[in-house]
Amino acid sequence: MKARSSFFIAIRYLLGRAHEGGRYLRGAAAGIAVSLVPIIVTLIVADGMIRGIIDRYMELGTGHLQVFSFVGADGLNGAAEKIRGIDGVRGAWLEQRGMGVLVGKKGKTGASIRAIDSSFWEDPGSSDYLEIIAGTARLETGREMMLGESLAASIGAEIGDTVRLMTILAGDNGRTMPQIVPFTVSGIVSSGYHELDALWCIISGEGGRRILSQETSSSSLIVKIDNPYNKANAMALTLHLNLDAGFSVFTWKDLMRSQYSSYESTRQMLLLIMALIVIVAAVNVSSATSMLVIERQRDIAVLKVTGASTNGITNVFLWGSFLTGLCGALIGIAAGLLLGNFINPVIRSLEKFLSFFTRLAGGSEVKILDPGFYLETIPIIIDWSAVFLIGLFTVLCSILASWLPAVRAGKLKPMELLRKN
Repeated sequence: MKARSSFFIAIRYLLGRAHEGGRYLRGAAAGIAVSLVPIIVTLIVADGMIRGIIDRYMELGTGHLQVFSFVGADGLNGAAEKIRGIDGVRGAWLEQRGMGVLVGKKGKTGASIRAIDSSFWEDPGSSDYLEIIAGTARLETGREMMLGESLAASIGAEIGDTVRLMTILAGDNGRTMPQIVPFTVSGIVSSGYHELDALWCIISGEGGRRILSQETSSSSLIVKIDNPYNKANAMALTLHLNLDAGFSVFTWKDLMRSQYSSYESTRQMLLLIMALIVIVAAVNVSSATSMLVIERQRDIAVLKVTGASTNGITNVFLWGSFLTGLCGALIGIAAGLLLGNFINPVIRSLEKFLSFFTRLAGGSEVKILDPGFYLETIPIIIDWSAVFLIGLFTVLCSILASWLPAVRAGKLKPMELLRKN
């Protein structure tokens, strides 16, 4: 029996009438399709979450690279001018970071102080992810301040309010002393990710030099480049070659190594769990093939009597399992991609639906994705190589699961089958 004949017989079994055994293969294909929908949606959501969070940290937090000086912060300004002249560099900004206590009309709380020039927030990468809740992101004087949305809410700060910032200064004699400086709130902002901006207290570089000492703060250059995902390591080497020995350069991967590894581990674990569902669905192909062999025993006997070989009969059922897995994979992946692309409106609709019933019961509004831990809006990221591997894995599992029933079908003796039927 030629391979073409085995293929067309397998198609007939898959697409044939229900009482001819086609219902078994179509049922197995439907099971595979249903199992693939959650794994594709999980892949899109996980990749979108990771990419969205990493992008926000790179553009609003760590930058694409950071340059530190071993000999003090004084040389960073000169290094910034040199770095800006390197091809592929979008910008370099001196940032001074420290901690303080912010006091407003509703209380006080700890704050992470970021002193950096306003042009950093106007960079295209920063402006894409920085949401201005109220006011402006431009700090005109050293007396103005931007606050993260959560921090502003916790102390009751609004645009135009005067808040007091307490920091620790180190004196010439080595003793430390508190310093309280008033600031005017000129902007309230959000990054869309609570963990990143929960303690943001942003002032200008001038304001940072006034209230932060080198002993109680850290200084670095935040560098942004054209292609941070692919060229960060190459640019780090370029900066090493162009800067003096007193500087060290770290990429965003170095700065977020533990965080990025944690995200990737979680993603792999989720995909592994979902892959088990696919394996279970593929086992159904084995059951479907076994039932098909029982239903089509007369066909097997006739084919063998007319000269079909053992391998030819086996190939009929292997082709059937291949087509079953392929159809299930194509339908499931298509449905998963469709649902994944509309995951944000689906989540919003589901939240409204559940909130309606919880309010009737006197409960609070339902949030499926807590904005304190997740992005408020999930970016749609499709890893086509991963999608292809998932489809390939599904088809291979379908073939392997039906291997034994297909081999047994090829070894059946035609005369015994004819006597039974």
